[in-house]
Amino acid sequence: MTLMKRGNVWWVYFTIGGVRYQESTKTSNRRIAEEVERQLRNEVVKKQFNLHPDYDPTLTINAISEKFKGTNPAFYTLDRLKHLSPFFGSMRVAEVTKNKCLEYRNTRKVEKPKLKDATLNKDLGVLRHLLYWAVDEQLIPANPLARLPMIRERRTARPVMSVGDEEKLLAVAKPHLKDLIIAALDTGMRRGELLGQLWEHVDLVRGILFVSRSKTPEGESREIPLTERLIEILRKKSEQSGSEEPSGHVFTYAKRPILDVKTGWNSAQVKAELIRHYRFHDLRHTFNSRLMDAGVIADIRKVLMGHEDRSVHWGYTHVELPAKREAIKKLEAWRERELKALRTIKSIRA
Repeated sequence: MTLMKRGNVWWVYFTIGGVRYQESTKTSNRRIAEEVERQLRNEVVKKQFNLHPDYDPTLTINAISEKFKGTNPAFYTLDRLKHLSPFFGSMRVAEVTKNKCLEYRNTRKVEKPKLKDATLNKDLGVLRHLLYWAVDEQLIPANPLARLPMIRERRTARPVMSVGDEEKLLAVAKPHLKDLIIAALDTGMRRGELLGQLWEHVDLVRGILFVSRSKTPEGESREIPLTERLIEILRKKSEQSGSEEPSGHVFTYAKRPILDVKTGWNSAQVKAELIRHYRFHDLRHTFNSRLMDAGVIADIRKVLMGHEDRSVHWGYTHVELPAKREAIKKLEAWRERELKALRTIKSIRA
C-alpha cells in the first residue's frame, strides 16, 4: 500500500518510470484516499505516455478488439481473435502477462491435443499485434507482450497436391469452391487474397490479375498472368454479372462476398475420398512446387507469390511481365503432361 497518514490526512507515495511522486489526498477518509490515489496514478501515466484523454485503465481485450475491428482487419486476424476472445476477452490489459499466455497454450492443448505450436504462435502473434495497435492509438501506455517468446516450431513436410487429387476434388466441389481451387492452384494466391480480390484489378484482355489486397507489402498489387482455364472461368463470371465492367468481389456465393471456405473445403475432401488431408493454404505450396518442377527459377516464383525477402540483393531484382507469362505457360504445359500421364496409367489399369 502506498498510502501513509500524516497527522489526520492521508498522503500518496508511488513511483512510475523511475520517478517518485508524493501528494496529499486532503482527506482523512481512507476509502476516498484510495480513490484519489488511483486518479493521481492515472493522471501521471496519461501525462508520461501522452495518452488519449479517454484512456481507461480498466480497458479489456474485448473492448480493444471491438475498436480494432473498425479498421477492417484481414479475415485471418478476425478468425484468430475468435479463439483468443474466450480466454483473454474479459481481461484488463494489466492482467495480460506472459504467464497468462502460457496458460492459454496449455488450455488450448487440453481442448485440442493435436493443436500445433505454430497455430498457437499465430494466435498469440495476433494478440501481440492487437496490443501494439492499441499503443499506437494511445489506448494503453505499453504492450505487455512486447517481448513475448514464441515456442520454436518444428519443421513439417508441406503437402503438395497431385494432379490426381486435384481432379478428384474438382469433380465434387461446389461451383464457387471449384473456381477458388483452380484460382489458388494457378496463381498461388493466399485464401485471403482470393476472397478479397476485386474486379477492378482484373484485366481479361491482357490476361492479368493485380492482387487487390495482400498479407504482405511485397504481395500487394503484384501482377499475375492468368492460365487459359482461369481466364475462361473469369470470363464466364464476368458475363454472368450482366455488366460489361463488373465491380465488387470476384469470387462470390449467391452474389455475396465469401467470408470463409473451411466448411466447404473439408466437405469436398471427404466427398472426394482423398487419402491425404490438405489445408487450403497447401494449394499455394502446390503452385510453388509445380513451378519448380516446371523449371521456373526461384526469383520468378518469389515475385509471382509475393514472397517477402529482405536479402540485400533482392531489391535489385526485377522480373518483367514476359518472364512471368513464360513461367505460367510452363506451369500449364507441366499440368498437361501430368494429366496425360495420369490418363495413360488409368487406361493401363482398366
